[in-house]
Amino acid sequence: MRNIRLALATGLTGMMVIAGSVQAADPPKKEETGKDIAYNRTKGNCLACHGMPTQADAESTGLYGPPLIAMSARYPDKAKLRAQIWDATALNPNSSMIPFGKHKVLTEQEIDKVVDFVYGL
Repeated sequence: MRNIRLALATGLTGMMVIAGSVQAADPPKKEETGKDIAYNRTKGNCLACHGMPTQADAESTGLYGPPLIAMSARYPDKAKLRAQIWDATALNPNSSMIPFGKHKVLTEQEIDKVVDFVYGL
């Protein structure tokens, strides 16, 4: 009986160590920035169509959409920039820009982060 208890205790201890090491191995997840989202091919992917002044660390940039420069001058009202990213077809039904918010490509929080990033360009 004592051997069984010892084996169980050893086994349980081993399991706790394994469980503890699994948790310790997972580093805290870095919060995604507006730039991360804008550059992410599965999310914003702004670089597919737009050139940006911060594109030095980008793989490739697009030439289809207008360059994203002097955005605070072009959109003095930040809410209008957000509305453009949310659904560009609201002001221009022929726009080829994806309605990121309307089609739920990005969450509200992700759109806010992208707006902050793009507004600063």
